[in-house]
Formats: sequence, C-alpha cells, structure tokens
Amino acid sequence: MKKQLFIGSLLVVLITTLNSCKKGFEKLNTDPINILHTTADKLLAPAVYNSLWPGMTRNRSFTNELMQVTVSISDGDNTVFRYAFRSSMSDYLWNAWYPQLTNFRDIDSLASQSDVVNTSYQAIGRICQAWIFANLTDTYGDIPYSDALSAKQGNMEPVFDRQKDIYLNLFKKLEEANTLLAKNTPIVVSSDPVYNGDISKWRKFGNSLYLRLLLRIAGKAEVAQQCVDKIKQIVQDPVTYPIMTSNADCARILWTGGTSTTDPYTSPYVNGVRAQDFRSPAICSFFIDPLVAWNDPRFRPAKPYGYGSIGRLGIMQASAGGWAGVASGYLPGHGDPRGVYFQSDDNTTTGGAMSLQQNALTGIIMQYAEVQFILAEAVVKGWISGDAKTYFYQGIASAINYWVPDFPEDITSANFAEHLTNLGAGSVVWTDDLSVQRKMELIMEQKYYALFMTDLQQWFEYRRTGLPELPKGPGLQNGGVMPARLVYPVYVQSANPTNYKAAVAAQGPDQIDTNVWWQKP
Repeated sequence: MKKQLFIGSLLVVLITTLNSCKKGFEKLNTDPINILHTTADKLLAPAVYNSLWPGMTRNRSFTNELMQVTVSISDGDNTVFRYAFRSSMSDYLWNAWYPQLTNFRDIDSLASQSDVVNTSYQAIGRICQAWIFANLTDTYGDIPYSDALSAKQGNMEPVFDRQKDIYLNLFKKLEEANTLLAKNTPIVVSSDPVYNGDISKWRKFGNSLYLRLLLRIAGKAEVAQQCVDKIKQIVQDPVTYPIMTSNADCARILWTGGTSTTDPYTSPYVNGVRAQDFRSPAICSFFIDPLVAWNDPRFRPAKPYGYGSIGRLGIMQASAGGWAGVASGYLPGHGDPRGVYFQSDDNTTTGGAMSLQQNALTGIIMQYAEVQFILAEAVVKGWISGDAKTYFYQGIASAINYWVPDFPEDITSANFAEHLTNLGAGSVVWTDDLSVQRKMELIMEQKYYALFMTDLQQWFEYRRTGLPELPKGPGLQNGGVMPARLVYPVYVQSANPTNYKAAVAAQGPDQIDTNVWWQKP
C-alpha cells in the first residue's frame, strides 16, 4: 500500500511539473532577433543595400580590370586583366544575388497580402527583381528564373530558363511595375534608401531600366522590331512612361555614413576593403590618358597633396613625373610599378577633392547620363526622332555633373565648347555628317566613362557593341578575346546536375568564351 501511495504521489508531481513547463513555453522559445514575420517596408532597405554591395565589389575587382579602368601590378596567376581567373570567381555574385531576389519577391507578395494592398511596394519589388535578374543573366547566360525562388515549396533543383525568355518576362514585370506605380500609393519614407519614398522617381527608374534592357537585346533579329517599337513608345509617351530627366532622378544609395537621418548609410568600401587594398591597383592609361588630354573636370586636379595632387575622382598622382597610367595586358615581369591610383585616405576632402573609397556617390544603380546615351544611340540607329548630338552632349555633361556638382548639368551642344574647350576641340567633336560607326564610337566612349562604378555595366555594353575599342596587350590569355560570361558555380554541377547539363547543352560549353544569347551574331 505504501508503495502504491508513493507511486501515485510521484505521478501527481510529474503531471503538475509537466503542466507548469508548458506555461509560457512558446514565449520562452521565440527568438526575439530572428523574427518569423515581417512586412515589405522592413525588407526593402536591407535587400537593396545587400544587392548593391556585390555589384560594387565585382566592379572594383572584375569590371575595372577587364575594362582597363585599373590594372593590378601583379605577376601572379589568375589575373583578371589578362582574361585568366579562377572559376571560383563565379560563385560570389550567384550566392549573393539569389537570396536578395527572394527578399524582393517577398516584398512584392507581402505588399499583395496585407490588409491594405500597397501597389508601390509591389512595383518596387518587381523593378528590383528585374534589375538583379538582368545582371545575373547578363553575367552567366541561361539561369534559373521561373522557379528559381521556389525552394520553400520543395523545389531544390530549378530549371535553367533561356535568356530570351527571361528578358521577355522581365519586360512584363517592368510593364506591371509602371502601371502599379501610377497609383502613387505612399510608402514608408525611411524604408526607401534610394528615393526616400518618392514614388515618381521609382517609376522613372523602372522605365529607364526598361530602356537599358530593351537596348541590350535589340540586336537580336527575332526580337529587334519588338524592342525598337517599345523604345519608341516609351520615348514618345513620357506621361505613360516617365523616364529620368536629370541627375536628381539617378538610382543610387547616397553614403552619408550616418550623418543624415534620411540617408543613414555607410559605403561598404569603408568597412569592407582595407585602404591599402583599395589603392593598390594602378589606373590604366586607357582610362586616364583621355581625361588628361580633355582636361576633363572629373580628372582635373582639385587639391595639392604631398608630392602630387588629387583629382576630382580621387585619382592621386603617384610621382612628380606626371599622370601616366599603366598599360593593361602586360607580359609577366613587365608591369610598370609607377603610375596613378585611386586615393583611399579620407583626409583629402578639402579643396573639392575626395577619397573615392569615402565618396558618398559610389552607390550607383543607374544614372541619368546612361539614359541620354541610350537615346543618342536610338536616334543614330533611326529608331526614334530627335537630336542625337543634344543627347550626346547632355550625357557627357550629366556624367561630369554627377561627380563634379558645381559643373553645369544643363549644357547644350551650342555652348558645350564654352565649358569643355579641350573636349570640344579634340576627339569628342560631333558633326551630323559623321558615319553611324563613328557616332557609335563617340557615344560608347563617353558611355564608358558614364558607367564608371556601375556594377558590371561597362563589361555588358562592351560585349554588346565591341566598344570602346580596348588595346590588347601581349600578355592576354583566352586567345586575346574578352570573356563573354562567368561559368556556373562548381557546386551547381553537383547540386542540380540534370538541369545544369540541360543548360550547357542548350547554351554551349560552360566556359568564359561561350557567348550568351544576346551577344551571339
């Protein structure tokens, strides 16, 4: 009997204890940091920031080297400027951008599911998806797209969509975004690091991005007329399709380092790159020599500093001997250790000069100047009416004004030489009787400078046009041919073998010299 009473008492205690353990169990086991539910306004700023940084990283270490903005003074293996680099170079952008695409998809879906549907967040989510998906497909070619963001639904092996199909669907997203933004639904100002809640500017950016993507594939015969017709429609109907009209419309994050309540963001270059690493590559002669010859305000020395001086882009003279750049593509053992470089010291901010590493203006998504060069090309090719020369000079002026705010942005072809004597008297003279090829050379040369610091866009545009014509040094590998793409990350071969093999069979060998769809003749 005593034994039974003891067992019974023990059971009562255990039951009571278990019931007590259940009280507040869910509250105690809820992670206060990693929240399970969120809203569109809380996702937008980190998603944009985390999408911009990978492009900035690869701009500095990849695009600048390929496009002869900078050149590493190194004889090590796998040098990008010699068109030879490790296949692991491919992993970073793939791994960095796909998670952010999930966030942009969630911004769209959360804005659709809320008690009050917010059409502006829906549209912004779609614009940002178009921005990043375009960058991915232009980098790799055919990529997972239609079911790329369906891992939560159990699809761990997404198919690779053809680039043509991806582009056509991106156009659909941008059309939808333009319609949704026309409703002008307010958003939380602090949630928007690009335009501080200005919906009209998001709409301009979406349609300007539309022009960029239309132009990129307009050379393909099967979509050429569709693209040309749409470009014409956008340009001729600015009420339905507003586009950027000044540098105030540029898509960017302004790095204020926390000194502003509306733009409290610090450049990733400041904390993500050591000062000595930032300034270690030399500036290429291809990039700097024309700026010197033109007496270009972006280069023009703005402040004496030590034995040299600092240019408006933070270009520092490396010796008293002048501003000589270094030729790219040199043979191993023949690199010139002298030359100019980008200054990374932030104590050069007086007198109009500024360290590029510290510069608030490097968070570029898309600039107004690029739009002007798109329009100039469209006129030259007979797709739209207008004055190509005006678009051309406006593009130059706006590109300069972006980095040199005291330079007038609203320059016309009539008074251009007044502000840029050397430019107007040198290789940038535009006359209407020039050949189409020569006009394209002028446009693409200036567009090259306008796309400075804009993720991989210089490389994409070179692959589209072959311009500007880059000198080929004797040390180039890959047959001296500009790489056409990055290979797929190695782990994709094992994680998604069936669809990887199908993509290679459709597109061509998984090599850097396999052209993507829009690049093929």
